[in-house]
Amino acid sequence: METVEISKLAASIDHTLLKAEAGEGDMVELCRQARQWGFAAVCVNPVWVGTAVRELEGSAVAVAAVCGFPLGATTTEVKAFEAGQCLERGATEIDVVLDIGWVREGRWRLVEDELTTVASTVHEAGGRLKVILECGLLERSQRMEAARRAMAAGADYLKTSTGFLAGGATVEDVTLLRHVAGSAAGVKASGGIRSLDQALAMLAAGADRLGTSSGVRIMEEARDRLHG
Repeated sequence: METVEISKLAASIDHTLLKAEAGEGDMVELCRQARQWGFAAVCVNPVWVGTAVRELEGSAVAVAAVCGFPLGATTTEVKAFEAGQCLERGATEIDVVLDIGWVREGRWRLVEDELTTVASTVHEAGGRLKVILECGLLERSQRMEAARRAMAAGADYLKTSTGFLAGGATVEDVTLLRHVAGSAAGVKASGGIRSLDQALAMLAAGADRLGTSSGVRIMEEARDRLHG
């Protein structure tokens, strides 16, 4: 692994801290690590957006906030409001959970309409939208159609999972989402990515971003492998 590849690896990572018990000190440390390693973004709960924006001022690290997280079962109006409030506070990326129940019941018009509403809110503010499909709770055909609907609604990224519910990212899911997205959108693998080999496998399968709370561990492993 060459140095330039390590830099690219860092630039693919959304350094994530979504634990309920996380406090301000944890967020400050998250942002310090993101600056140090040159991660793409930090991904935080809405209440911590202001802290992350403050701590990352002057850096190239983006602030991403989750929306409708982790169940996807809040109303469309609430999701749009939550996204808008996060953007007003300085976030530039929103990771929204689609309504998983609607997907499982095949209520595709509702799914697409909701995501279109959220996408409009995000894009009007100049942000990027990542749609979390929670692939582990869906059949393959449901994953495919949900990804298509997210694309039709204006998603900038298709994201595999929250990491809180049924499993995390798999190479199979990343490959599927890349197939649907083509070159029109990014793919974010998230959930259970804790090692360098896992990270590299997701990138090789077509992921552009990696959502992980183990970003520092992955980068240290990459550094050690380079100099080992």
